[in-house]
Amino acid sequence: MTAIQAYPRRYCAACGSVVRREFRPGPGGRPNAACPRCVSLERHRFLAVLLDVLRPMLGDIDLVLDVAPSPQVTPLLAGLGARRTVRLDLGADNRLVDVLGSLTELPLADGSVDLLTCYHVLEHVPDDRAAMREITRVLSPGGLGILQVPFRPGTVTDEDPSVTDPAERIRRFGQDDHVRYYGDDFEDRLVEAGLGLRRVTPRSLLGGEMSAWLRLSPDETVWIVRRDPDATVPDRDEPLPTPLTGAMDALLEELATQHRRLVKARAQVEQLRARVAELERGGVVGAARRTARRATGRAVRAARRLGGRDGAGRGVAG
Repeated sequence: MTAIQAYPRRYCAACGSVVRREFRPGPGGRPNAACPRCVSLERHRFLAVLLDVLRPMLGDIDLVLDVAPSPQVTPLLAGLGARRTVRLDLGADNRLVDVLGSLTELPLADGSVDLLTCYHVLEHVPDDRAAMREITRVLSPGGLGILQVPFRPGTVTDEDPSVTDPAERIRRFGQDDHVRYYGDDFEDRLVEAGLGLRRVTPRSLLGGEMSAWLRLSPDETVWIVRRDPDATVPDRDEPLPTPLTGAMDALLEELATQHRRLVKARAQVEQLRARVAELERGGVVGAARRTARRATGRAVRAARRLGGRDGAGRGVAG
């Protein structure tokens, strides 16, 4: 365990809280996944970080499209100050939406969306290529999309429309309502749809230590996309660290150092308290206090006498 991992508090980027309690298990019992205050998961907290980083690039935001909205993401997008935010979903569950619609037929004008969030949706869509083309169509010339899907790097997408057995879907795709598990060719599909992409992970943006402190999944990939008919698939190497990584590591090292000093100082205070209590039980402190009180009393009386003589002297001089 590193020094910062031993630090007793964590920061939740989704709700902006410094949290002392342990984070709760997430889906499937995943440890340290859910914030005890806002119940955000790792992906929600990293989205909060990304929105802060990307905000200057977005400029004046007219329309935000949130596909398959969640209670954790809605307030994050509201904080961007867009003139309009549209929450869209098929209506298969009871989530709050503004528009019922399909990602393969978005009821929005061409080039109208300045920011689109689409988290863990495409793996549910039978015709994901049509959905990707719709994302390209509705993004404005300077607009950005933030996408995330279940992803196994170094593999080819596993999909089979003939698989309908729930148990088999869980085994192959992770959930009984998923129709695929994406591999490296996910990026080829995005580029074929006319999207340029930048892959980013918490580790590449913030470093491993900050990712741990923020309770993020360090290597969970997010794709930032924009319209680009000439885009190519970038090299499939690990995302390169950003300049923020070194700064975050230095910041957390300083925080850990100050925490160690605080723990040491508290231990010394407790040792002094114990020593004082021991001396009091032995009568040493009480005797010292009585001696100090007597000395203080003598000093006060001497000061008064001196003050009286000074006053008398001033009276004669007058």
